Amino acid sequence: MTADPIRFLAPRYRERPPSILGCAIDAAYTAGYDDLINFSIGDPDLTTDPRITEAAMADALAGHTHYTAALGDPELLEAIVDAQREDYGVHLDTGELMVAASACHAMALACMAVLDPDRPDERDEVIVPEPYFNCYDGQIEQAGGRPVHLPTREEDGFQLLPAELEAAITPRTRAIILNTPTNPSGVCWGRQAQTAIARIAKRHDLLVLADDIYTAFSYAEPFTPFMTLPGMAERTVTIRSFSKNFAMTGWRIGYAMGPAPIIDAMAGINENIVYSAPAPSQRAALAALRLRHDLIPPIRDLYHSRLTAAYQEICQTPHMHTLEPGGTIYLWVNIAETGMTSAQVMDAMLSQAHVLAIPGPAFGASGEGYLRFAATLDEGSIHEAFVRIRRMEIFGG
Repeated sequence: MTADPIRFLAPRYRERPPSILGCAIDAAYTAGYDDLINFSIGDPDLTTDPRITEAAMADALAGHTHYTAALGDPELLEAIVDAQREDYGVHLDTGELMVAASACHAMALACMAVLDPDRPDERDEVIVPEPYFNCYDGQIEQAGGRPVHLPTREEDGFQLLPAELEAAITPRTRAIILNTPTNPSGVCWGRQAQTAIARIAKRHDLLVLADDIYTAFSYAEPFTPFMTLPGMAERTVTIRSFSKNFAMTGWRIGYAMGPAPIIDAMAGINENIVYSAPAPSQRAALAALRLRHDLIPPIRDLYHSRLTAAYQEICQTPHMHTLEPGGTIYLWVNIAETGMTSAQVMDAMLSQAHVLAIPGPAFGASGEGYLRFAATLDEGSIHEAFVRIRRMEIFGG
């Protein structure tokens, strides 16, 4: 008897819809355009600073090629504790901290630690403001939870409205995901909105999963860790990454901070996955932290300049508009005036202008009518891209 491999799959994986983000990125490779200008993926075009790489290589040659402690290399843990105290006034114990093989890994572990998969008919819910980073749904669902999408709107500056958040809470709500500055909208959630979210979280006894990936790229206002709001340290798990702030995406290194019982559970779960993050990557992260005051400002300024350049180009392009950049490395561009869907506009831009961006529904259903542009290209490429786009009939050409 010939076995059908499909039947060995868990039912939830047998009929998975294709990833909109993955399909868009695949289009870059299948199109075969030598002159493609690719705004699709949020991977900085910068190479990791040589000082980081050289320090990691030296440490690897010196013997840092073994398992580290489950929570992380002790030197790195202490460096993170010191950096949080110096930069944000946050006082942590090393038991409230764990290093992970990327921020995505840390978020998945956090979801597994706090969501209960043993009640399939009454799954724990996590409120996810839209538009949102596309991995959240899978991370929540793989942990046995259910994402509850809460759309935000352009007319509100894509800020989460407290009354709508309160209305979305049910007896099954376990947590809220907070991502600011926000991928893909680039919006920084204001202090007033964050304070209101904190009050709601305390009133309903909810956990906040704070996805703090773009701490260096908060342009509209200084970055404030959510855990520093009154009463939130004990009900916030903070996820951080070295990927964007230090141009270290390929090193796959991040960390989580939060109440010790949750961190301990995350480490226990991780023992059955990878046990500890790669030692050479942890040493690279240690070097990055030690150099952060030299490395981060020029990266931050470069991306602010690129975002500003792209924003100015969009303002000159018919049937496109966007909010002034507030943070991250992205622009969330409204193309509804074209009368076409986001996917149709993406396809037209790719085939006619050889420019690729991500269609908005990759970041939630309310993203229809938008494209996400990642400012991971130099300003000359940004200008050339919009010169080509403005030649298209749907954009005034």
